[in-house]
Amino acid sequence: MTTSLIPSAATTPSRRRADPADRAREHPAVGYRSWERVAFATLLAGTAVLYLWGLNESGWANAFYSAAVQAGSESWKAFFFGSLDSANAITVDKPPLALWPMALSVRLFGLSSWSILAPQAIFGVASVALLSATVRRSSGSAAAGLLAGLGLALTPVAVLMFRFNNPDALLTLLLIGSAAATLRAIESSRPADNHSAAGHHSPQVHPAQGHPTPGHPRIGHPVRWLTLAGALVGLAFLTKMLQAFLVLPALVLAYALFASAPLPRRIGHLLVAFVTMVVAGGWWIAIVELWPASSRPYIGGSQGNSILELTLGYNGLGRLTGNETGSVVPGGGQGGGMWGETGIGRLFDASNGGQIAWLLPVSLLFATAALWFARRDWRLLPALVVWLGWLLVTVLTFSFMAGIFHAYYSIALAPAMAAAAALGAVALWRRRESVTPRLVLAAGSVLTSITAFILLRRSTDFLPWLPWVVLVTGGVAALGLLVRRLSTAAAVLAVLAALAGPASYAVETAATAHTGSIPTAGPQVAGTGPGGMPGGMPDGGMPGGAPGGAPGAGASAGTQGQPPAMPAGAQVGAGAPAGMGGPSGMGGPGGLLDAADPSDQVTSLLEADADSYVWIAAAVGSQNAAGYQLATELPVMSVGGFNGSDPSPTLAEFKALVADGKIHYFIGGGMGGPGGQMGGSNSSSEIATWVADTFTAQSVDGVTLYDLSGAAS
Repeated sequence: MTTSLIPSAATTPSRRRADPADRAREHPAVGYRSWERVAFATLLAGTAVLYLWGLNESGWANAFYSAAVQAGSESWKAFFFGSLDSANAITVDKPPLALWPMALSVRLFGLSSWSILAPQAIFGVASVALLSATVRRSSGSAAAGLLAGLGLALTPVAVLMFRFNNPDALLTLLLIGSAAATLRAIESSRPADNHSAAGHHSPQVHPAQGHPTPGHPRIGHPVRWLTLAGALVGLAFLTKMLQAFLVLPALVLAYALFASAPLPRRIGHLLVAFVTMVVAGGWWIAIVELWPASSRPYIGGSQGNSILELTLGYNGLGRLTGNETGSVVPGGGQGGGMWGETGIGRLFDASNGGQIAWLLPVSLLFATAALWFARRDWRLLPALVVWLGWLLVTVLTFSFMAGIFHAYYSIALAPAMAAAAALGAVALWRRRESVTPRLVLAAGSVLTSITAFILLRRSTDFLPWLPWVVLVTGGVAALGLLVRRLSTAAAVLAVLAALAGPASYAVETAATAHTGSIPTAGPQVAGTGPGGMPGGMPDGGMPGGAPGGAPGAGASAGTQGQPPAMPAGAQVGAGAPAGMGGPSGMGGPGGLLDAADPSDQVTSLLEADADSYVWIAAAVGSQNAAGYQLATELPVMSVGGFNGSDPSPTLAEFKALVADGKIHYFIGGGMGGPGGQMGGSNSSSEIATWVADTFTAQSVDGVTLYDLSGAAS
């Protein structure tokens, strides 16, 4: 028995034709019309310019990942494991899939900021193209596809991440692909006489013969598309672990409700997709877990050298509960601590609103209204469920997670937000002959302009006239939408008002260099500290005794406090004393949030006699080590991993490596381990203390160095 909510097109033709909006889509034109091709090409070309323009100004961007990319370009073992250095001391705290395209690019074109960041920009253009094509197909409207693509392209946090080297760029592309494949699976399960909503790629099939009409390509069996969706989610897991699974409820619900097949068969298809997802995401996890620990790098971010622990703990449930063993500071329980207050308003606050919230209210309004108005539209309804479901689950998760949360995570909302807004708008627009859809459209224009007004006013020194222009334009558009004969011109005004705010932030983001661990999009926002975090770093200061605002806690964390432009490779320092994270250009070591920027003299000293050692130096904290490694392109050991809180190496292991002559220098300063905070290891602090007590310190351009090959003091 079939329990799909989609009626068969063969048995209910009169019902589908009863709705004027559905009747208008009954026989769409095949393929793209000329203006659509030009508009689509223009969208992608503009996106490419926005994402590639001045890309090298951000230098190494997040040096933590750039160092791993450099290591992977030198060593295939480091490439496979995602090691931070080519000698394979410790890995980054994520799976390596996002690093692989960048490492291959560096192998082909050499180490530079452009070769590292260009693949990310390409992922961005591909994401915009795929989202636009998917929305067009689901809605039968080229305008809807273009609006969705434009909405994603101009979302400030998307501009930031597609110009940066965090894993989120690839994650976004893979998740869009999984949603697109799921919708194709639902579409291909339909009876034989379907017509493509977008007017292309969908075959017309004779009901009796079951063969496609000549000239139309075959869609394919639904299980093939669903298997592809599962594989893409699995690959997304290998990009950023459990965050990939936030889309699963929406994808499963849409296929279970709307695929045209008996319920047991639908469940079977979903099980096949689940197995594919496990295989695609689990093969690397299984290899790493089974690989002898003695011959692979330590798993960064874990306390027990276990990838499963990292997956389920620090990068898993700990992000929800705030109980992240080894984290730099406690998450703060329900309050969120230094990661901001939890609650439904989190994504609209000063730290996060300008990154993502521009179209968030209207996307929820339009998509929810469209669920009612398009309830008999067998192609649009599944798409609405996919994108709205994705949006709601992710909004709720990000709003209430008590662990580590950064504003740039919200790029995961951008595709669903843009698609939901575009699909909802087209569903309402097709019914504009009726009063209620026009009222909803007008309300959406008012809501969007008010949202933009509030967000823009938070940046008091940034285009102070723009909030008022947006507010007035949105209000005029709302009035025009209520008048039938003015609705087209009013719709254009409404779109301009909706996109003016995020577009201005997008351009500002592309024109500003971004470095460090916590980048943020757009101009300075009142009420936020470095990296866009509420109040900046905690008053208690950084672990290891460094005072708040010391290494990495300064403007280098994001756009806040940065100058409008920076030379390639430049890093903004925190202004801490020498030996504790000195200013950029003064040779000071880095810290938790930003990399060291060694002087030429320090670099030359580290490179001397490098062939005699496995690691030219060791430094506490991955960002600190990364700066020296990128400057020399030689292995630098990260003691304690990213936070300095991993038990890698232990004091006994470090002493053995020094005795064997494998480490040349120890770099003092930076940040120490957490001293027991959040259950992390004290090994890095013990190592730093032992080195200081055992070897003679020398200061070179403000950097404290210990020659571990020299005689003990």
